[in-house]
Amino acid sequence: MKEINDVAPTSLSHVACESNRGVIEQCRVAIDAAFEDSRRLDDILLTGPPGVGKSSLSFVLAQEMAVPFHEVLGQNLRAPADLNNLLLACESKSICLIDEIHEAPPAIQTALYMALDKRQIMVRGGSSVQALPVADFTLIAATTEPYQILEPLRQRAKLHLELSFLSQSDLVTVVERRCRALSWDIEPAVPPEIAKRARGVPRLALRLTASARRVARADGRTLITVADLQKACALEQLDTLGLGPLESKYLWLLMEGPKRVNVLASMLGVPAKTLSSVTEPFLLRAGLLTKDDASRRVLTPEGRRHLLETGAEIIQPPPSGST
Repeated sequence: MKEINDVAPTSLSHVACESNRGVIEQCRVAIDAAFEDSRRLDDILLTGPPGVGKSSLSFVLAQEMAVPFHEVLGQNLRAPADLNNLLLACESKSICLIDEIHEAPPAIQTALYMALDKRQIMVRGGSSVQALPVADFTLIAATTEPYQILEPLRQRAKLHLELSFLSQSDLVTVVERRCRALSWDIEPAVPPEIAKRARGVPRLALRLTASARRVARADGRTLITVADLQKACALEQLDTLGLGPLESKYLWLLMEGPKRVNVLASMLGVPAKTLSSVTEPFLLRAGLLTKDDASRRVLTPEGRRHLLETGAEIIQPPPSGST
């Protein structure tokens, strides 16, 4: 039985979407130029928020070029030997994806751009140092934090590709394509409902699709219905915008008036950094939250309307003096 991750896109036509049309066209041009010149694909800096398809696009580029594909997480490159083993395994024209490359230590990033320049690595054996050649491979440096990468390494990339969040119509297409590939039956009304809750992130859309199917299969059915999606969201405590319990509580606290993030963090019992880096970005992007001149968090009319329409239970403020 095929699962949601068993089928991955293998060509640019499978990942084409209006939201990232410019990126896809850049990739087509780069691939055509590489084939015309009988050379490898240019090195790429691939940026964008989590879950928008950086790894999938990298795999597709390898498929389009018909070359081997190597993948590693930046956090797994802790020592020179880790990097050396990776680079020595790369074949000519192959594609090497280092995902979240900003998590690699500066010393590893330095060794990497020097290897790209000289096409060799330095290996210590006993008291001597030996230079070993590395293949003419393509590096794809994928990251959510491009400015945490060393500037010399960023400059080595000839292609800078930035993926963005997908529109709801693009997310509908993502869900429909994956269901067709997996031979999953789904009601036409389900993909748009998934798209509303997926926050512009294809990975989340596919996860919600799998959750809805799980509900259907648990009931002995093969057709995924809107009721299945609604039950899946209820089990995960997601509302109609995909907001979880913490985000809903956060917004309800702002119904009382503007608050500073440290006060909200204290009332919710979570670190302020978690709120600012994890909870708030989507709320700001969705227009549910804003900040005033004093950096206090303010509920927008759209945020107030969403809370009232969802009918969520109002979170009572803690006893006086608890903050």
